[in-house]
Amino acid sequence: MPTIDFAGRTLEVNEEGFLLHPEEWDDDLAMFLARTEEGLETLNDEHWSVIRFIRGHYQEKRGAPMVRAVCKATGLPLKRVYELFPSGPAKGACKLAGLPKPDGCV
Repeated sequence: MPTIDFAGRTLEVNEEGFLLHPEEWDDDLAMFLARTEEGLETLNDEHWSVIRFIRGHYQEKRGAPMVRAVCKATGLPLKRVYELFPSGPAKGACKLAGLPKPDGCV
């Protein structure tokens, strides 16, 4: 099983880098993943609004939200979400939010 080492912890991930245990996620890990996985030097308020919505949805429903729900909840147009997360909302945003790989994510 692949792992990543972060802040003295060894975290299990799948072959694409998605966390296998979402409960191990925290804000610092999101920032680390932003730099190492998405090439983002910083996360702004728009990034965090998407990440927090996705995490909240996952904790409530045990699944990633549809992209339309992300846009509606955050007030961000789809184009902006893709600008914020270069690899896309399913892959990039969900990975930074510490979710397992969403169904249908390619």
